[in-house]
Amino acid sequence: MGLVDLSLRDFAKVLGSDAPAPGGGSAAAMSGANGISLTKMVCELTLGKKKYADFQDVIEDIHNKSSSLQDKLLAAIDKDTEAFNLVSAVFEMPKETDDEKAARRTAMQSALKEAAQSPYDMMVLMVEALETTQKAVGKSNANAASDLGVAALNLKAGLQGAWLNVLINLSGIKDESFVTTYRQKGEELLKKGCDLADNIYDTIVEVV
Repeated sequence: MGLVDLSLRDFAKVLGSDAPAPGGGSAAAMSGANGISLTKMVCELTLGKKKYADFQDVIEDIHNKSSSLQDKLLAAIDKDTEAFNLVSAVFEMPKETDDEKAARRTAMQSALKEAAQSPYDMMVLMVEALETTQKAVGKSNANAASDLGVAALNLKAGLQGAWLNVLINLSGIKDESFVTTYRQKGEELLKKGCDLADNIYDTIVEVV
């Protein structure tokens, strides 16, 4: 059974236990999934409403994109834990001989790259979700405007949480080119996403 198949209560219990995973990465993905789910909900509350007839095509596109992103971010909850488990598995490898130690070091570097890639991919999804959410501002059901603000806050938290998980894994990677590339791309995504989230939130505050 995957993490996404657990009840909210059971997920919270395992997250709060002494189990090393799920951890912050999976929690960040959950935050993002909650955020884009709210955007999808706002679309559901807008489609078919005469008052927003001029925006039906736009909202339908946002709805479809939100549904796709919802699935991807839910999948990311388990993917992040799976990536962490690769790192944990390395500690079980033998380290008696020089060859075994070398194999262990190689495996660890590979596992750390996977563990950094997973939250980075999350960041890409979070920014896409924020771009999608922003398109709904001012074109969707005004009675649910606050929900778009909450969506932005959840997505921003997910984005920043994913970035922390990128950073902690980059810290153990020896490949300087990999580290430089992902640090630069991650910082760009972080700025873009946080700016989007803040813009959405500030706009919503003005209208609610």
